[in-house]
Amino acid sequence: MPLTLNVGLSKKIGLPNYGSLGVSCHVEVELEATLLANDLDGFQQKVKQVYGACHQAVREELARQQQEPPTNGNGKQPQQANGKQTQAAPAHRPPRDQTRPATANQLRALEAIAARQQIDLASLLRQRFGDVSAADLTITEASHLIDELNAQLHGAGAER
Repeated sequence: MPLTLNVGLSKKIGLPNYGSLGVSCHVEVELEATLLANDLDGFQQKVKQVYGACHQAVREELARQQQEPPTNGNGKQPQQANGKQTQAAPAHRPPRDQTRPATANQLRALEAIAARQQIDLASLLRQRFGDVSAADLTITEASHLIDELNAQLHGAGAER
């Protein structure tokens, strides 16, 4: 009875504008049944070889995919709903932390602070983060922006 070795490796990376790219490699090979019982070192060597082949294939495919312009599945570059090409985030801005969304309380606080200071929140967000609405902010971004706006408010009040 043959021994079946199944090795799989998946890797996913984040891309600008909430995108991601995932690549997987899964290989199944048949080995001699006695290999596991009689030659554990030989078995481990086979596992390492198969895993190494998957690892290299995933790494090369990720590199190849990142060199190609993004497409929407039909070979065309993605477009916004109005037909315009989507634009990448400005290069001078670090990538956004996309771990957790801002809380409802943070969003209410941002709107209240902006209204109190007569700041156009949408314009501030566009200037700071690109084409992003308040609801698109992460918890960290919202926290930093609230702190900044509060500091401006208290700094402006102290100068008067």
